[in-house]
Amino acid sequence: MHLLICGGTGCTASQSLEIVDKFKAELKANNLEDEVQVVKTGCFGFCEKGPIVKVIPDNTFYTEVTPADTAEIVKEHIIKGRKVNRLLYLDPKEKEHVSDSKHMNFYKKQIRIALRNCGFINPENIEEYIARDGYAALGDVLANNNPTATIDIIKKSGLRGRGGGGFPTGMKWEIASKNHADQKYIICNADEGDPGAFMDRSILEGDPHSIIEAMAIGGFCIGATKGLVYIRAEYPLAIHRLQVAIDQAREYGLLGKDILGSGFDFDIDLRYGAGAFVCGEETALIHSMEGQRGEPTFKPPFPAQEGYMKKPSNVNNVETLANIPVIINKGWEWFASIGTEKSKGTKVFALAGQVNNVGLIEVPMGITLREVIFEIGGGIKDGRKFKAVQTGGPSGGCLTEKHLDTPIDYDNLIAAGSMMGSGGMVVMDETSCMVSITKFYLDFTVEESCGKCTPCRVGNKRLHELLDKITQGNGTMEDLEMLRELSHVIKDTALCGLGQTSPNPVLSTIDNFWDEYVAHVVDKKCPAGQCKKLMQYVIDPELCIGCGKCAKDCPVSTIKRTDYIAPGHKLASMEIDQSKCIKCGACQAGCKFNAISVK
Repeated sequence: MHLLICGGTGCTASQSLEIVDKFKAELKANNLEDEVQVVKTGCFGFCEKGPIVKVIPDNTFYTEVTPADTAEIVKEHIIKGRKVNRLLYLDPKEKEHVSDSKHMNFYKKQIRIALRNCGFINPENIEEYIARDGYAALGDVLANNNPTATIDIIKKSGLRGRGGGGFPTGMKWEIASKNHADQKYIICNADEGDPGAFMDRSILEGDPHSIIEAMAIGGFCIGATKGLVYIRAEYPLAIHRLQVAIDQAREYGLLGKDILGSGFDFDIDLRYGAGAFVCGEETALIHSMEGQRGEPTFKPPFPAQEGYMKKPSNVNNVETLANIPVIINKGWEWFASIGTEKSKGTKVFALAGQVNNVGLIEVPMGITLREVIFEIGGGIKDGRKFKAVQTGGPSGGCLTEKHLDTPIDYDNLIAAGSMMGSGGMVVMDETSCMVSITKFYLDFTVEESCGKCTPCRVGNKRLHELLDKITQGNGTMEDLEMLRELSHVIKDTALCGLGQTSPNPVLSTIDNFWDEYVAHVVDKKCPAGQCKKLMQYVIDPELCIGCGKCAKDCPVSTIKRTDYIAPGHKLASMEIDQSKCIKCGACQAGCKFNAISVK
């Protein structure tokens, strides 16, 4: 029997490592340490319900486990064979406990290819990776000794870059293979900068050997003997597990000189990033690895022609590489059978925001937003109404109810005014102010701009100032036209993808939520009640009993008693001086009679 315990960053922050230790202690106390193996895995994906413990072979899926639950699981499940029902997933619709993850709506429509080993193996044990066909693809590629044929397999599979650009991976490899040089590089882009995105981090934490294997295959195909992983320093767990995996691969002869007796030499080193969003762009990434400022440059020359240290270099992101070994093992036909005509395979998304089932999901291309949000995601929290979903992170756009049946793939999302991006998906409900959301993304873009080109450096700053002016209640209709016009100018003239896509949140929200912008400008109201300068906390004199608690809670003493006594009440009601109110909400939070509302 095995106990699989999530050891990803999220569950680790929720005491999963302590759960591992408690299980080991309980098993030892019951003389079961030889019969039951405790395995610390990568992310299961169902982050909303973590920490997760899975019992194998009966496939029992326990959620929201705490260290205090370990003794009961050992006593009841392992010793007596009785499942602990209170820790099983409770289906909110059926009101029934579900013990097997394959029957959960969260997993039903997922196809795990890039995430195939996350949650199943110990990422720090190379033998567990090998047991699941690990390094078989590398062995086949080296045995066949035909780089052109391998590149052709990747081309036929239809795999496109999962980092946001969507460029055909096989074509990228082919271009790099045809550029001759005394040294070439295969580069893994693990600089994941989108707010709320954790796809690449989870793959590196849960299945680092798949990236090592894919990089070695890519290196053999393009003629590179050196691999570099550019990873942000804020990912300490991913860095640790990747380094452990690299060391193990070297020990097993899967990295280094004469790999598997093939005569092929290949090794991997790590390069650390300081967390700059712009370094997700491949030329900026390369400059950062070289010790220069992380700024993009004009292309051509492309990295495949002149990249790291002016040598031909191939840059792929983590998720793209994670698909490579499976395509080699199962064949391009199998991979190409999944997805749509122009977008093959699956895509990993970090599903976040006002959705019940927050987590990491992998779905086939062509699935609809409705299926992701309302079936896998379990719908909107607290029964609220769906308002929008932001795909593609700060570079994407906000899609609305009319887009819910849009198939998710590269072309359809762009046609709808958004983009795939690296895989961030943030769901918003009716309480979200779309103008404020847009300002948040522009604030991020302004902060992360490298400042090299004027459209991005100055233009986005002006966009942010206009949005701030509107949310302060000082906007005009001319400002709305300026927002639209300036956004198009930035898209057409910015140097790199960061600047060219940064106005997408502005344009998509103007197109889909024009009335909300007009309300801010003309009516000086925020329909969602989120913009503080446009909010008013109002006391209903008919509901207020005059207890005075709101006046005591107010930090600026802006609430006074009136002369009005409502029928049936003994004390005069309270009133807020709007000229002094700082909109902190302390009065509403403390009122037990629901007498204070936001208008």
